[in-house]
Amino acid sequence: MTAPEEGLRCMLMRGGTSKGAYFLAGDLPAEPAVRDDLLLRVMGSPDSRQIDGLGGAHPLTSKVAVVSASADPTADVDYLFLQVGVDTAEVSDHQNCGNLLAGVGPFAVERGLVAPGDGRTSVRIRMLNTGDLAVAEFPAPGGRVDYTGSAEISGVPGTAAPVVIEFPQGSSPLLPTGRVRELVADVPVTCVDNGMPTVLIAASALGVTGYETPAVLEEDQALADRLREIRLEAGKLMGLGDVEGTTVPKLSLLAPPSDGGAVMTRTFIPVRCHTSIGVLGAASVAAGLRIEGGVGQNLARLPARGNRLRIEHPTGFLDIETIVAYDAPGGVPVARRTAVVRTARKIFDGTVFPRPAEAGHHP
Repeated sequence: MTAPEEGLRCMLMRGGTSKGAYFLAGDLPAEPAVRDDLLLRVMGSPDSRQIDGLGGAHPLTSKVAVVSASADPTADVDYLFLQVGVDTAEVSDHQNCGNLLAGVGPFAVERGLVAPGDGRTSVRIRMLNTGDLAVAEFPAPGGRVDYTGSAEISGVPGTAAPVVIEFPQGSSPLLPTGRVRELVADVPVTCVDNGMPTVLIAASALGVTGYETPAVLEEDQALADRLREIRLEAGKLMGLGDVEGTTVPKLSLLAPPSDGGAVMTRTFIPVRCHTSIGVLGAASVAAGLRIEGGVGQNLARLPARGNRLRIEHPTGFLDIETIVAYDAPGGVPVARRTAVVRTARKIFDGTVFPRPAEAGHHP
């Protein structure tokens, strides 16, 4: 590894509805504390504008993917997701990111970690944050990743090549508390984990419609206080411990759909309201809607046939296929299949120069 002051090899990619810096693990310090300090300087944190780094002044554009060849025989590459604080000097590995996941397979091919297939390439990815697996399939004709195509996803202008991501059944229970419903801070919720610990709440239970813009919801201090209270209590119930300083669990407010989908969502990550919805968060919402007796049962409009659910969000929708089965009548629900179509695009590939370590922060 070269000295950080001489620059770091980096690829900036859009993955799904997020954007992040992708690194090979070998190009970063092995010691987590040293690595995190470096990434804060690379992204320009802490600063609300991230003016002195790569970050885009929002949690959705202040993300990092660290990728390496995997020693696990069931995977081709390992993927560590790091959420970098914008105006705080924090780097968190407490969650996965299903959006940046869309770029991991193409990045692995670009860096020579995986040999491309004939036409379409499949990459098995171990998500180190949780140990779960995912399989990403995308076009790589002639041995080169093709980012062009006709797939559209809400929240991203234009079209790109489809990246089909399938999530095998995970090891975590779909209902982390073992119950379909909880009363948390006097609010009925369903705690679910289908790749992302998520708390499902009827928007009406918190005095909002669920159709407000993210900006309006973020300005509601009373709502913020209630959400914080719910998140802290739910985190303990879900076995996550004290979540005061973490970004999980996510909170997703549910309302009846407004444009032909299954449900409308407003998701908090954990304080900012997502302008769309994360892939794994949507996977958890979709699975939660299929659990009998959950808080979304009377709000959602599930299709009579098929496994695909359209999850509506502030800037459009996300289609996700989910199959939930029960081990016995009235038994424990299990997510048997989860798959989603995303897109990704390489924005630049080159050298990033971090802010010097001795430089102070000037707000």
